[in-house]
Amino acid sequence: MKAVSAGTGLKPEHARDIFESPRAVDFFEVHAENYMGAGGPPHHLLRRIAAGYALSVHGVGLSIGGAGALDRDHLARLKKLIGDVRPAMFSEHLAWSSHDGVYLNDLLPLPYNAHTLTCVVRHIDEVQHTLDTRMLLENPSTYVSFEASELDEAEFLRAVAARTGCGLLLDVNNVYVSSVNHGFDAAAYIDRFPIEFVGEIHLAGFAEDQDADAGRLLIDAHGAPVAEAVWSLYRRTLARSGPVPTLIEWDNDVPDFATVVAEVSLARAALVEEASRRDRRHAA
Repeated sequence: MKAVSAGTGLKPEHARDIFESPRAVDFFEVHAENYMGAGGPPHHLLRRIAAGYALSVHGVGLSIGGAGALDRDHLARLKKLIGDVRPAMFSEHLAWSSHDGVYLNDLLPLPYNAHTLTCVVRHIDEVQHTLDTRMLLENPSTYVSFEASELDEAEFLRAVAARTGCGLLLDVNNVYVSSVNHGFDAAAYIDRFPIEFVGEIHLAGFAEDQDADAGRLLIDAHGAPVAEAVWSLYRRTLARSGPVPTLIEWDNDVPDFATVVAEVSLARAALVEEASRRDRRHAA
């Protein structure tokens, strides 16, 4: 996939616009768990999209950060899906979502210490060996932190990538959401992130609420345009990374395709601007 590529999530309600309008995005992302059934309309749409666009498969159910063993049946279904559509990228979350056979409808955080590092590394090694593909690991949005943490998040992700050879998916919105919720400097986080491992970037909108002390609380809701503060962090990221394939996530209160395309176009413009800036610097 070209570095100057901007895409969005595949939504069935946008299918007509995708096929009947001029090509407006460079790639589509699909959540793996939505396509693990035997077939039907979702697979028909996915095959049509895969014939004309690059795909990014994004998993939400492997529970990479869980203490227990990975679900082998889930991993087998994921392997079949990836073999069928041959995506340009595959990613999962630094989170856990199941325990002792109980599956939770959430992506939950984990402490950043030696024990969880060993678990995450073991799971990623198993995933990459089973799928025979390099995965990208996404930084989470979080609402609580752990006293048991011994590393900060960027250090933890660097250690995981270095030990497993996996790449990283840098979700810039998650960085901003977590920075507000925990009171850290989002720009400083971006500046120390292990950018050399980043293979994809996510951007999304957040919702705003209040915590129990009436403080500002941000929710990674994926139901609004990307905020200007996140666009600013994105441009700062590109200044370090150079152009990296970028996805606009809009999964709730999904608008018409034209509205999503407008956000994708803003990301593409930033990618083109950074590519041009680097070309000028190299030519000087």
